[in-house]
Amino acid sequence: MRIGIDARLNAYRRGGIPQYTQQLVAALAPQAPYDIFFTLQHREHHRPLAIASNVKRATLFTPPHHRLEQWSLPIETLPLRLDVLHCPDFIAPRYSLCPNVVTIHDLAFLRYPDILDESARRYYGQVRQSVQRAAAVIAVSQATRDDIVQLLDLPRERIDVVYEAAAPTYHPLDLPAETRREINGHILAADRFILFVSTIEPRKNLPTLFRALRICIDRRPNQAYLLALAGGRGWLDDDLFQMARDLRLEDHLAFLGNVSQDDLLWLYNACRLYVNPSLYEGFGLPVLEAMACGAPTIVAETSSLPEVAGEAAIMLPPLEVEVWAQTIERLWNDPDQRERLAQSGPQQAARFSWQETARQMLAIYRRIAR
Repeated sequence: MRIGIDARLNAYRRGGIPQYTQQLVAALAPQAPYDIFFTLQHREHHRPLAIASNVKRATLFTPPHHRLEQWSLPIETLPLRLDVLHCPDFIAPRYSLCPNVVTIHDLAFLRYPDILDESARRYYGQVRQSVQRAAAVIAVSQATRDDIVQLLDLPRERIDVVYEAAAPTYHPLDLPAETRREINGHILAADRFILFVSTIEPRKNLPTLFRALRICIDRRPNQAYLLALAGGRGWLDDDLFQMARDLRLEDHLAFLGNVSQDDLLWLYNACRLYVNPSLYEGFGLPVLEAMACGAPTIVAETSSLPEVAGEAAIMLPPLEVEVWAQTIERLWNDPDQRERLAQSGPQQAARFSWQETARQMLAIYRRIAR
């Protein structure tokens, strides 16, 4: 087969979808040595997505999310004679010359429409038509499949659930006692901070976490609680920073911004607790990454998070502030329970692998190519 994978977004962004695309290509190549994988990369993306004899770079001029890509993308891919085109960024070309696969990571933009500017609203507004005309639709969790059925009116039997996985780079490290690291101007000591990883936006439910942290501080001011937040600023986050000031949390918060992969690996390994109180996740990859590193983890029992965390994390109602405060305080002071979670996390994360993801994706490619 000749399989095209749209990787144009990798020229412009880091994180979720670009990471998914890169890890998928890297896992596909060794499993199908007689197939050819064309990585459709924008001309400004100079680095190869993967190094393998059956991975070929195809340089495109059409940027991702361009208003003319419905017409220009099929023209640019015509010489490749593709058997299948996989679009990891939700939207497939309307006039494709081969069967399309689309991956739906979440439908947050339908549940929280204010996250979109006018350009993004135009692009993601095509998602209903995209899934209807696709030969295969991939949901990254059962929860996302439920959303596709409910919000896009697509029959359940037309949706394949293929899980993501943590990258192999995320694993436990043997950190020396009292190790410290400076990240974006903040000095953090291992085992002395709580970690949250994600873009800062309303659906991440940080107000619950901030209020719970204030309760913990008031109860045990000598504990020196510190919450480190790794991730860029999103949308409607001004109120959150005001809340931090109102709750007098300035000395207990470290807004790290975007961090490197190396720093993120250290953070997952060095944190005393990892927390995710999110109201909505399509998959929740940082939770899996944290558990793969052995971070004792607390998550909200919402959307896809129970699927990802299984029994290897503590699950809490997302809006019960007192429950979050009690659980954080208990786990912070209970090394035995932290050790049990640290042991079970990597085992749960190992249930998800890019090799299995690639195997399932190849079966789907072959099904629709026939």
